[in-house]
Amino acid sequence: MFPLLILLFLLAPAQSQTVPEGVILEKDFRRGSRDSYLPLCLKLAQRGYVAATVSYRLSPRHQFPAPVHDVKAAVRFLRANAVRFGLDPERIGATGGSAGGHLALFLGLTAGIPEFEGSGPNADQSSRVSCVVNYYGPTDFTKSYGKSVDAAEVLPLFLGGDLEHAPLAHRRASPLNWVTPAAAPILTIHGTEDKYVAYEQAVWLTDRLKAAGVEAELETVEGAGHGFKGADAERAEQRLLAFFDRRLKPPAPRRIVVADHGPLGEVVGMEWPSGKELWRVPNQRGHDVQTLPNGHVLYTAGAWRQVIEIDPHHRPVWIYAEGLEHPISAQRLENGNTLIGDARLGRVIEVDPRRNIVWKYESRDLADMRMRNSRRTASGTTLIAVEAAGKIIEVNRGGEIVWSFEAPGGGARRPYQAHRLANGNTLISMTEPGEVVEVDRAGKIVRSMGGDKMDLRLGWASGMALLPGGGLLVSDYTGRRLVELDARGAVVHELRTGARTIASVAIQ
Repeated sequence: MFPLLILLFLLAPAQSQTVPEGVILEKDFRRGSRDSYLPLCLKLAQRGYVAATVSYRLSPRHQFPAPVHDVKAAVRFLRANAVRFGLDPERIGATGGSAGGHLALFLGLTAGIPEFEGSGPNADQSSRVSCVVNYYGPTDFTKSYGKSVDAAEVLPLFLGGDLEHAPLAHRRASPLNWVTPAAAPILTIHGTEDKYVAYEQAVWLTDRLKAAGVEAELETVEGAGHGFKGADAERAEQRLLAFFDRRLKPPAPRRIVVADHGPLGEVVGMEWPSGKELWRVPNQRGHDVQTLPNGHVLYTAGAWRQVIEIDPHHRPVWIYAEGLEHPISAQRLENGNTLIGDARLGRVIEVDPRRNIVWKYESRDLADMRMRNSRRTASGTTLIAVEAAGKIIEVNRGGEIVWSFEAPGGGARRPYQAHRLANGNTLISMTEPGEVVEVDRAGKIVRSMGGDKMDLRLGWASGMALLPGGGLLVSDYTGRRLVELDARGAVVHELRTGARTIASVAIQ
């Protein structure tokens, strides 16, 4: 699906409620031509947009709000026919110049207000747009007289009388009076020497939008009049394109890598949140995976008794197997060494690139598959999940346990992985029930995701990956799903993994 851009143009009187079009006006509400916008439509198409132009009824035969009804009908038509035209109905933008800018603003400011929807078809569809680029559109008709060379001629024809005789119509038709926090983001482009629509009208709109908490930008074109030429036109067009790209184009899919510990036994590269599989390599039902800054991937292959690093072409470039029995976790450290946890032997080792062991911690409490994941902290200590005992231990370089956390419920909680956060707290995943908790240094749980709460029931929270902004991607091991949570613990995306039983996940 492509984003859709509605371009608002003026044409001769037209059946705008039956044409998939949008709206820009060059001069006023009485006349104009959209032919000059064909080059912009082509540029937008080259950038992946669908560009449509809209015809609407003209004054004086048709007065406000008839043109607003027409452009809203056009949006509803396009949204109702999104599949037919290959459009993304959630990414619709509008732009217009002068009177067309005014109508584009009404699209961005008055979504869902009945008096502006009209009686056109597709009433079950929304006329809301995602963003607006307003080229020098008027925003307050009550302040236009005396500051516009043609307001006294144009506005009475459009509004049914001059300001003295139709003041309510002037106020109702002024976009400035319809600003609310629900407005769409708006970029206004306006010249300081505009003789038709005073520059101050752009300032008023932008200030009011910002005061309402709406994203608003003003591109001031010094010395420009009503309509841009040459370098000014190119500058304005580049601002329009950049604004639409930022507001309409969907973000590039995030790429993740997962360790499938189930019967399929693979490391899989995926797009998130679609779950589209990009590549697969066998891991013999290994547990752990880590993506590296150079595009390489590090993972465990338990049955092969190996830790393997592959390059972007999925070719092995480094393997560690010396003395391993069941490598269950692997982490490439900032110093280039690799931290490896062996659940059969009950030890965690740090090996350098030449495969020399430079640090080791071992304990019978970890052996015979009693441990799970291990991760080095920024301070140089190591967090180890002692699954069978239901606790996390933190070990320093001297092999001393300097901190531990035992979840309420003891061994039944089966912690899987722990990450030390920048604030000094520790994020821990576990089961019975599936839960991710944030624990402070005193062992107090200060945040919980999942657990006994009914809004998010996890079977077994195993692997975790931290996301920008405090979010989290969690593998629900027995629930066979991946869940993305925001910083408050609310579900953002969820993917059912079917036959895959994912133990660990990493962001690429």
